[in-house]
Amino acid sequence: QAEEQLKAAWWQQAGQLREVGRRERLLRSDVQRAGEQLESFKTRVMQVCSPSAAGSTGKSLTEQQVIEKVRQISDENQQSHEREKSLQKELSSRLAKEKEVSANMEVFKNSLQKLQ
Repeated sequence: QAEEQLKAAWWQQAGQLREVGRRERLLRSDVQRAGEQLESFKTRVMQVCSPSAAGSTGKSLTEQQVIEKVRQISDENQQSHEREKSLQKELSSRLAKEKEVSANMEVFKNSLQKLQ
């Protein structure tokens, strides 16, 4: 019975480890997306501040339009940074959990081998 309990616990830990791995992949994807958004922000600022940003009408942008656009982009950038920080924290937490689960699996594995 103890052996069956250890096996069940081992399989549960293995399932948790797979879930942590899946979540880690999702978080890495989110972090990559946040980085891409940051690059997009940089590109948009350069476009807004360049003479070609006036558009197809050929009219030049007013100073106020540029300021408002930069402010809007800055707000979006701040949100992106906050999201990236949050995702990095969550990723770190998940990696720590993954290490803990791996260590627990090793203990269970060793216990199971001793019982056999």
